[in-house]
Amino acid sequence: MSIKTFNVDDQVYEKFSRHCKENGLSMSKQVTWFMQAQVEEEPKVRKSYLQKLERLKKGPFWSFNNVDDLMRSLGDETVQGRRKTR
Repeated sequence: MSIKTFNVDDQVYEKFSRHCKENGLSMSKQVTWFMQAQVEEEPKVRKSYLQKLERLKKGPFWSFNNVDDLMRSLGDETVQGRRKTR
């Protein structure tokens, strides 16, 4: 590790510094992790997130035209009854 010099807006620095202190975070570590995330070709978090999204897209979905169709699909008599009385 080495010491680097950056020009940072004073208000942003103070706010980030306060945030790190309040949450017991190392300011240097946070900046390092941010930089790593920016230069990684395939960030680990992003890849797993995208995989989860793809699984969700392929998940089971119900098709319905209106709220009554949805309620019939769910088979929830109580909700259907309340819906009709409104």
